[in-house]
Amino acid sequence: MKAIILFGHGARDARWREPFDRLADLWKAQYPNTPVELAFLEMMAPSLEEAVGSLASKGAAQISVVSVFFGQGGHLCNDFPVLLQACQAKYPQIALSATTAVGEDLAVLQAIVDFAARAL
Repeated sequence: MKAIILFGHGARDARWREPFDRLADLWKAQYPNTPVELAFLEMMAPSLEEAVGSLASKGAAQISVVSVFFGQGGHLCNDFPVLLQACQAKYPQIALSATTAVGEDLAVLQAIVDFAARAL
């Protein structure tokens, strides 16, 4: 089974998580046969390891981690690879892969331009 993790930074304010919950809900509505979990780098749960463990317990054999960050900064370049490697070591039976930051994708950038244009 294939699965996806939407990975974000995390924040102290619980309201910050709300768009991530909506994003996961959109995924579930559009791809009901592909499990999704949220995971956060810090300050929020679940952690990446907890999300991988949850999906592993549901039978996931392949997990794609989507980095819901605007750019490839220090967290994605330095912290994230260490976390991903630790998950791979703990769950060697699972094929883990990761995307670049969503903000690096032209379609995402275009969606932001379209959003901004609607504000005019």
